[in-house]
Amino acid sequence: MARLLYLVLLLAGLLGFFLIGGRRRLGATLRQLLLWLLIFAMAIIAYGFRDTLRGALFPASAVQVAEGVIELRRGNDGHFHATIEVNGAPVRFIVDTGASDIVLARRDAERAGIDVAGLAFTGRAMTANGPVGTAQVRLRRVVFGELEETNLPASVTAGALESSLLGMEYLNRFARIEIAGDRMLLSY
Repeated sequence: MARLLYLVLLLAGLLGFFLIGGRRRLGATLRQLLLWLLIFAMAIIAYGFRDTLRGALFPASAVQVAEGVIELRRGNDGHFHATIEVNGAPVRFIVDTGASDIVLARRDAERAGIDVAGLAFTGRAMTANGPVGTAQVRLRRVVFGELEETNLPASVTAGALESSLLGMEYLNRFARIEIAGDRMLLSY
């Protein structure tokens, strides 16, 4: 409320300044006033969409904030995301404590060099959209911040999954998982 009052007073002051100082050149004064009103409107709109703009300009990513601590920021979609190197390729995961395994979407598996066409999708997993076929694979190398692991078990979906999921199979490696507002801290 105080910010709104401040903006109203500031606009009233600017309006008074332009009207008193610009009696002789009313047309130019009105143009300047309109320009300032447009600038203020843009600033207010930008402030209102600051989270959306920040998410678009600076996508959520993992940051090593201290020795043994990785920080994730909540994305615009409400989920925590982490970009992790899988077999040398960057893969963007949704951190999903409700998922059991590391689950790669088909396109992410292909990007990580997995021969998806040669996989046998004999497993089944339940998703929010219903059951999907899965195939078991081993990830040669996984790098997340300063953590590096080899030969990790994972699943690849037959289709339908939009984003890869970082489930409890991987998250159990952390000694502590803490969510505070829009931050997730993973301590190892």
